[in-house]
Amino acid sequence: MLDKTKQYWFIGIKGTGMASLARILHDLGYQVAGSDIAKHTFTQEPLLAAGISVTTFAAEHIKASGQVVVKGNAFEADNSEVKACLDLGVKWQSYPDTVEELIAQHTSIGIAGSHGKTSTTGLLAHVLGEVAPTSFLIGDGSGKGVADSRFFVYEADEYRRHFLAYHPDYQIMTNVDFDHPDYFKDQDDYAYAFQEAADQTRRGIFVWGDDPYLAKITSRAPKYTYGFKPSDDFIAHDIVKDTQGATFNVRALGEELGRFTIHLFGDHNILNTTAVIAIAHLEKIPMPAIRAGLLTYQGAKRRFSERDFGDIAVIDDYAHHPTEMRATIQAARQKFPDKKVVVVFQPHTYSRTKKFAAEFEKILRTVDKAYVTPIFGSVREAQGSISSADLTAKIPGSEVIDLANIADLTQNKNSVIVFMGAGDISKYEAAFEKLL
Repeated sequence: MLDKTKQYWFIGIKGTGMASLARILHDLGYQVAGSDIAKHTFTQEPLLAAGISVTTFAAEHIKASGQVVVKGNAFEADNSEVKACLDLGVKWQSYPDTVEELIAQHTSIGIAGSHGKTSTTGLLAHVLGEVAPTSFLIGDGSGKGVADSRFFVYEADEYRRHFLAYHPDYQIMTNVDFDHPDYFKDQDDYAYAFQEAADQTRRGIFVWGDDPYLAKITSRAPKYTYGFKPSDDFIAHDIVKDTQGATFNVRALGEELGRFTIHLFGDHNILNTTAVIAIAHLEKIPMPAIRAGLLTYQGAKRRFSERDFGDIAVIDDYAHHPTEMRATIQAARQKFPDKKVVVVFQPHTYSRTKKFAAEFEKILRTVDKAYVTPIFGSVREAQGSISSADLTAKIPGSEVIDLANIADLTQNKNSVIVFMGAGDISKYEAAFEKLL
């Protein structure tokens, strides 16, 4: 149980999920502080603005009593504070364990899936928050604790089966495309983790109706499908897409709910919105309130975020898996039908690059110009036997790009330039925008 008499000390407080959780606990009146690396990150400013103390790692921060230690997943015994916990006999709890304590106090809704978790979590939190007190925890570093919340909406991360710490009332599962080959043995192992998560859901799960692995999911709670097919339980139909977004009708368990408009792009965002409407329908939230909330949603961080520089539009997107890349490129072509689509792709981890190399190459051949940065490695794996040059060698007209030749991007006129990746691709984007 959460305890307001103790300080919550976060080891790795700048991590996106950890920063969100720290802010939520602070919002709800808990004593929060923490430590991390000295390097500046985008997550630390909101922490400091909230009055949360953030410092560098030091063993003396760990106390034998009066403290609850929340340890980030990336830190082990070679970290000074983790070692201090071991030396003092101080037990820590994980990020997922702490989230589970929070969600137990609300009507909880988890969003799981290989892709679309962050976008759907942000959309659902925004829409529900317009009609009822809603706390939320999003993997992009966003989080908010609201006193006396009716709902708690959170992103459920499947990596290392972290989402199995949770027992939500509802769960949305967007898709089960194989990912994290550095941890999961194969597709079946990956899909089984989602089955385990479904087993722990109490009141209902909502799954994309076209995913073959989600079709096999069984659940003691009612299971609903959403999608575009007449056989789905929640159906988006009569869809009109343009450069402002999309408008469509939703049919819920045979009942027409009316027409909805979103200022988001791509089929994936229509699907995400249909799942959100499904949850709202079961919770008996008036549809006019949902329509209004959808119209004011501006999108999640690093999910098709746009900045304009004359005839150049710069898109920042987290896409790093083939399915995500296809969706982001589709969205770019929908919003900018008269511009060239230029992609700057940063492969994320050697294991994922090796696993999906052929798909990355196929996708990048579909754009007008492709650039590939050096691979962003991970502390979780050794450097692999594949390079960005191996990819560009099979993509006509493509180039490897780094900070040294970032000016090459300025040759692209009347273009939408999409920076996509999950590592430190923001440094390339920042350098290019400085040139603009």
